[in-house]
Amino acid sequence: MEHPKFIITSGGFLRLGMVTLHRDLLLPHEECLGGGFYEFDYVGGKLLLSGKSFDYGPPRWGRVEVLKVPEQYRGLTIVYRDSRGEELDIMATMRIEFWS
Repeated sequence: MEHPKFIITSGGFLRLGMVTLHRDLLLPHEECLGGGFYEFDYVGGKLLLSGKSFDYGPPRWGRVEVLKVPEQYRGLTIVYRDSRGEELDIMATMRIEFWS
C-alpha cells in the first residue's frame, strides 16, 4: 500500500512521493539520511513533514548543508514535526535551494 513519504538524500535532496517503501524514492547510488511522511496544509501554506522511516530513521538534518527542494514547493513553509511533537521550521534553520 502506498503512502505519502519523503526522504533526504546524502546529496541534500528532499524527495517526496506516494510509495510503499522509503527506498522507492532513492535513485541508484544514493544514500538516505532519513525520512518520514508528508502532508500539505494548503490553507496555512505549509509542507508538513513528520515521523521517521522504519528503514532509515528520522531525517538527519544536521548532515545536510543545503536542502535542495523541488521548485513546485516554492512559496510553502517547510516544517518538520519530530516524535515529541516539536516543530522545526526548515526554512528558517537551513539554506534552501530550489531545483526543477
